[in-house]
Amino acid sequence: MTLDKGILIHNRYRIVDILGQGGMGSVYRAIDENLGVAVALKENLFTTDEYARQFRLEAVILANLRHPNLPRVSDHFVLGDMGQYLVMDFIEGEDLRYRMERLGMLDEDDAVHVGAAMCDALTYLHSRKPPILHRDLKPGNVKISPDGHIYLVDFGLAKVYQSASQATTTGARAMTPGYSPPEQYGTARTDPRTDIYSLGATLYAALTGVIPEDGLARAMDNAQLTPLRKRNPKVSRKLAASIEKAMAVDPSDRFQTAEEFKSGLLTSKSLTQQAPGSYKVVPPPPDAAEASSHELHQATVVDGDMPVNGKRDRKALVGPVPAASSNAHEDQPFVSPLKRQKERERKRRASLWRFAFVTGLLLLVLGGVVYFAPGVIPADVRAMVPFIGPTATQTFTPTPVPTQTLPPTFTSTVEPTFTFTPKPKPTSTATFTPTPLPGETVTPATASEAATVFAGGGAGQIAFASARTGDPQIFLADLKGENAFQVTNLPGGACQPAWSPDGQRMTFISPCKGNEDVYTDTSLYLINADGTGLTTLDASPGGNFDPAWSPDGTTIAFTSVRSGQMEIFMIPVDDPASIVQVTKGAAKVESRMPAWSPDGSKLVYVVKRVGVYQIWMMNADGTEQTQIIRSGQAYNDYLPIWSPKDDSIIFNQRCSKSFCNPYLLSTSPTDRSSEQGLKLPFNVVYIEDVDFSPDGFYLAYEGVGAANNFDIFYMSLSGGDRVRLTTDPGLDFQPVWRPAIQTP
Repeated sequence: MTLDKGILIHNRYRIVDILGQGGMGSVYRAIDENLGVAVALKENLFTTDEYARQFRLEAVILANLRHPNLPRVSDHFVLGDMGQYLVMDFIEGEDLRYRMERLGMLDEDDAVHVGAAMCDALTYLHSRKPPILHRDLKPGNVKISPDGHIYLVDFGLAKVYQSASQATTTGARAMTPGYSPPEQYGTARTDPRTDIYSLGATLYAALTGVIPEDGLARAMDNAQLTPLRKRNPKVSRKLAASIEKAMAVDPSDRFQTAEEFKSGLLTSKSLTQQAPGSYKVVPPPPDAAEASSHELHQATVVDGDMPVNGKRDRKALVGPVPAASSNAHEDQPFVSPLKRQKERERKRRASLWRFAFVTGLLLLVLGGVVYFAPGVIPADVRAMVPFIGPTATQTFTPTPVPTQTLPPTFTSTVEPTFTFTPKPKPTSTATFTPTPLPGETVTPATASEAATVFAGGGAGQIAFASARTGDPQIFLADLKGENAFQVTNLPGGACQPAWSPDGQRMTFISPCKGNEDVYTDTSLYLINADGTGLTTLDASPGGNFDPAWSPDGTTIAFTSVRSGQMEIFMIPVDDPASIVQVTKGAAKVESRMPAWSPDGSKLVYVVKRVGVYQIWMMNADGTEQTQIIRSGQAYNDYLPIWSPKDDSIIFNQRCSKSFCNPYLLSTSPTDRSSEQGLKLPFNVVYIEDVDFSPDGFYLAYEGVGAANNFDIFYMSLSGGDRVRLTTDPGLDFQPVWRPAIQTP
């Protein structure tokens, strides 16, 4: 609940204005009536143990800091169940992010002064006993006061750093793509060099107006850092070299201390050392300072997007992202994935050489025994060895591995005129009971238990594709990630499961070698939830994928390239020969990824035009095709799904021209007053291929777990109660929530 202006809280602080607002609370400007000074009041509405612990940690850290480039905390209190509050200096002015948006980019002198001031603050933090890491240094957390003084703010992700052999007290593990080094994404140990990387990335963005390539992508060799001078030739070579060194992927290649980085910055401009707190920049104009203060202040609860060339760049993921738990296992130094790959290849070559050597040695020994001591080997054994005895004709029958045989296929060339009329939804109240997994016993519910809504809704099971056994196959698991049951076992693999509305059957595609964007030479199949009843639904040439079962269970919409490009088709489940083409775009205008409205009257889908994906909507019969989201040419909008409660459509978005992690946006199914999606504030680094639970209160998704492994997760719509469903090293993807099972 937002505090009203003018109210007095804690018998001391009178609210003057709200400075920022976000999912965890708000930041207010208030007057300390005891001292008559303006203060900033940071609010934390989340009172769970983890959030409360993190908020208290921030208060303790800040309360003990005294440095001219850092804010001070003067009070911390709790108001019953309303939340926790942190009282700190109110700093007028603008943050560096806002200045970059206003000016486009900084000149060299201002950038060096900002960097030197931040190095002073980091040197102070890193020299505490024990050291303190900030871990979220970025333009939005650098504040410039009306007199040009520079402050480092927001310690919400700070951590107390100790040696690897000691216990570690951490704040939330989070990543801000472009500014976080690669070791901050996984479980590798973070240290003072983590902050040095983030400061280097901040100065890179300040001098170029462009967010640098993401550290994880660079570590995975999916991207390379664009030289700073290529984006701003006016920057001196020495300054560019110092900033790029601070942003090295391997921590050992960076400046090892903030003081070293500061020396590199000052040397590049032939500047002399100044006392801490002496470095200043051109003050912001009064109107800019006021606008910035009202947009974002102090320890930020609302993180905006980075400016690029004077405009907000929606390519940057909103951060920071608090982790669900502390990093108790953060005890391993960071090693670049490329170095790990080279080490694995070296070990593999060494293993092959050892195997060849041992095998050769054994053959030599065996040959010596055979020829020099023939009596040692019995005659019947000698007869089985081709080069010393007669060759015996043997027949070897291996034990077959049970596999599913693909049913006979057929191809339909008939495309009759098709009118889709969805069946009316039943008005009677159905009773839902979960179908047990194989080998699982379900205890009948009592009358009181039957009225309880199952967590996550419906049957409490999620189907997904997994490469844990080789080629991807479809698995079914309960909400604890236990009792995983392999539904398919097809030689070419299987993926893209889609449930029938009654939760008894699935449609899927095969073959499948991985999580691809477009599948070629694939067919549609049907299978029962227990793995029986495998049936070919459609095997037309070219490729058939993206299946979506209609809410009344009669029809499956899917994507096919049988016409030469991707278009949406419909196939009646009981009459597969009557396939109908629903969309027919111009050349290079393709349609795919259909998703049904809850009443079955409409489809939301994706159109590919000019090389990017866009979100469209149409009636189920293909009429009234309309674009509902316009994100421009810089973004791909894809994988739309319709909420079971018919109150929203959510979809993925990612950059089309550069690397960025996917994130989620939402739009209304009916309100077309805005054609812009609303970014959902889920605090996760990577989220893709989302599916609603049957009751519409939970989301299953593909995310990144430990060691950058792709696994299946689910969480509530508010982003809480997050559960990691799978932990297998194999790729797990494309989760779909099983509908509630209807019983007669």
